[in-house]
Amino acid sequence: MLGLSACGGSDAKTVSDNISKEAEQFNVQRKITGINGITDKVAFEVEGRCSLEPQDRKLMVTCRHGDNDYRKHYVGLSDNVFWLAEQLDPIDVSRYHTSIIIRPEALIPDFKVEAGKQ
Repeated sequence: MLGLSACGGSDAKTVSDNISKEAEQFNVQRKITGINGITDKVAFEVEGRCSLEPQDRKLMVTCRHGDNDYRKHYVGLSDNVFWLAEQLDPIDVSRYHTSIIIRPEALIPDFKVEAGKQ
C-alpha cells in the first residue's frame, strides 16, 4: 500500500472519500434497506461487506461472503421505493492521507506462451 498526502479539500471530504474506497474493497460492514414510501414498510434488506452501484431504476449490490466468495445482487426500484445504506461499524481511515491500492494482476496483461517446433 502506498500513502500520499491529500492535497486541498476539507478533512470531511478526505475521510468520506477514504471510507468510500474502503467500502469498494469490501472493508465496510453495511446495511442497505429499501423502504416503500407509500406503506412505510421495509421492502428489502441487504447486510454485509457490500459495494453499491446505484443506476437508473436499479441498485446493484456486490457483497463479499467469504474468501474468494463474492455475490452480485440486483434490486429493482420503483417510484415509491427508496433505499438507504448505513455503515454499521466504525472504521479507521486517515483524514490526512489517501491510500492507493495497486493490484499487480491489473498491470500485467494475461498472456499465453506457446512453444514448439518452428
